[in-house]
Amino acid sequence: MATGKIALLMGSKSDLPKIEGAIDVLQELDIPLDVHVMSAHRTPERVAEFAESAAGNGYKAIIAAAGGAAHLAGVVAAHTLLPVIGIPVEGGALQGLDALLATVQMPGGIPVATVGIGRGGAKNAALLAIHILAIEDSEVRQRLKNYRSLQRDKVIQADNEIQSSIKR
Repeated sequence: MATGKIALLMGSKSDLPKIEGAIDVLQELDIPLDVHVMSAHRTPERVAEFAESAAGNGYKAIIAAAGGAAHLAGVVAAHTLLPVIGIPVEGGALQGLDALLATVQMPGGIPVATVGIGRGGAKNAALLAIHILAIEDSEVRQRLKNYRSLQRDKVIQADNEIQSSIKR
């Protein structure tokens, strides 16, 4: 088990299906995880309290997923010194572009690492959080190396299957 845990916050319960890839990766690599619904606009005090106490509660990084105005990651980052990773959630009239711009355009001095829109972004947010844990945790680092090897092997296997199915 990892020596630190990750918090995954989402602005709305409806975001859950869009970020399940992050949960899947964290669980696959046996990373302790807590998942919460918190809104930068509807529960700002709760967000601030969670972020301010996160380091003391054993978290090593916080992933914050939000759509639309996507202020959750920025509000969290304003209240903690932990690394914050923002997932811009796909949806709405702009299909997540508004969330991407809101998340990536943080003012200088309050950084938020931002991943892409969609399932790949959620997965990458989890992997980035795992990389942060791996800095100080050799067991997590080894699990990450194993995960990468499996990804490599899947690509090679897919290529072999394609090569054997193509008639020459």
